[in-house]
Amino acid sequence: MNQRFKSKVIFITGGSSGIGAACGVAFAREGARVVLTARHADRLAEAVKAVEAEGAQALAVPCDVTDRASLDAAVARAVEHFGGLDLVLANAGYGVNGPLANLNTDDYRRQFDTNVFGVIDTVYATLPHLIASKGRLGIVSSVLGRIARPNMSAYCASKFALCGFSEAIAYELADQGVSVTCVNPGLVESNFRRVDNQNSLRDEWSEVAPARFIVPADRAAREIVSALYRRKMEATITGHGRAGVFVYRHAPGLVRFAIRQATRGRLEKTDRSRR
Repeated sequence: MNQRFKSKVIFITGGSSGIGAACGVAFAREGARVVLTARHADRLAEAVKAVEAEGAQALAVPCDVTDRASLDAAVARAVEHFGGLDLVLANAGYGVNGPLANLNTDDYRRQFDTNVFGVIDTVYATLPHLIASKGRLGIVSSVLGRIARPNMSAYCASKFALCGFSEAIAYELADQGVSVTCVNPGLVESNFRRVDNQNSLRDEWSEVAPARFIVPADRAAREIVSALYRRKMEATITGHGRAGVFVYRHAPGLVRFAIRQATRGRLEKTDRSRR
């Protein structure tokens, strides 16, 4: 078994479920010591059990990325417990859905508070430790940070912002030995599509994405771990995600036409902003 991160300390935000939790397990299998942070202590405890089942040391730290004091306290606890940080995966985020007409400025501001400013504060809170270890920083954006889709303007705007932020700081931090990887997942198994515009899980909501396109979280996590190990500047995760970004990069007009045709007359059916 690969031990590419043997004894390295990994700090993951949004680590209680989905990509964050799966990455915790994937890093554990690579010999890492894992710190998982998220808002809900009960879900964190379950995620830590999964990491520990791989024989790894793990630490659960409740934390809200929209609260800088909470972030600073989580980082301090992680460093006190493990002695430093070697890799940070800024993964916490959610999606505000709905057409422009059904949203307001507060919806966009709430989306950016978590998805953008929460990431920026995570970077500031952990960067001194990454500089000390010449470590790795992973920022989880999305395929929708490269290709916009209707009814998700708030989410797309936040993820486009992360792509630009990641690329810019990658140049800045290179001389200090810190690599920055912008991670752009496609459709991955998670609770993402069952979270409402207030960032609350809705257990009664069903999965809306076609099952044939949803990639298991553990497979996506393995791709993410490999991209971070290789210090790639950008990594698009899942085959359909890579295909979509490739086609959009080389034939944007074709993709825009396809999106218009696929959503024409159907946008109201895909609007969850009022549910």
